[in-house]
Parts: sequence; C-alpha cells; structure tokens
Amino acid sequence: MNTQDTVPSAVFDTNICLDFFIFHDSLSCQLLDAVKNGKLLAITRSDCRDEFLKVLDYPKLALTENDRKQAIASFDSFISVIEPEIKSRFLLPVCTDPDDQKFLETAFDANAQFLFSKDKALLRLARHNRKRGLFRIMSPARWLSEMEKALS
Repeated sequence: MNTQDTVPSAVFDTNICLDFFIFHDSLSCQLLDAVKNGKLLAITRSDCRDEFLKVLDYPKLALTENDRKQAIASFDSFISVIEPEIKSRFLLPVCTDPDDQKFLETAFDANAQFLFSKDKALLRLARHNRKRGLFRIMSPARWLSEMEKALS
C-alpha cells in the first residue's frame, strides 16, 4: 500500500502557497503542519508550480533573492510535482477565473481529496463538487474548524 492510498492528498493554490512559504500565515501554517506531519500529501502539477515561481518575482512582494530561493526550496520539499493522467472532465466545473482552472484539473486528475484556496471563484464551486462526489474545495480556516470538531 503506498502513501497516496492511506494519506489524503491535497492541492494548494498559489495564494495558499504564498501564505505557507512567504507570509507564514499562522492559520495556513497549521495546514502546512499537517503536510509536514504526514497527515496530508501535498501534490501539484508543473504548471501550478510555474505560477508560484512567477508570482515570487512580482515587485510588490519585494522578495530578496535569498527569500525567493528559500520559498522555492520549501515548496519543493513539501509539495510533490506530479503529472497525473488526464481524465474525462465532464463532471469538473469551470472556474470563472481561467488561471484557477489548472488547480481544479490537478485535484480532479490526481484523485485528490482536497483543493485548498481562499479564492472566491474557487470556493464558489465547493457545493458543485460536493454534489457530484468530487474532491472538497475549502479554505484552511474551514478545514481547521472541521478538524477541531472531529477531535472534540
């Protein structure tokens, strides 16, 4: 039995990765801790990773070269880049933001259990996915709330 069969897999959009590796957002970092502790398997596709790399160069982030290198190293150490086989996507919703469609496709094609985002365009699709029995789309705050309820 491999790790993907026993540990739920998750896709993280670019903003969640920025929260992890640049902003060190305490709420999102609790989710990253689940990855570090082997409770979630973080996966992505190469075009999703490429978007993260591109965003690191945005002037408004004002990252030093060292900050950028550290963020990339952290990303690569915690998130596995895979190229899942493309499945028939007739059940998959279409996101109003075309840049976010790749995250939906990655989660769908890789049979991930979760897609984590704070993006409203993606979060609006959560109910659609749930009705069709697809992966769950949720914010880190929602996931943490559900985990706390499950533990109490």
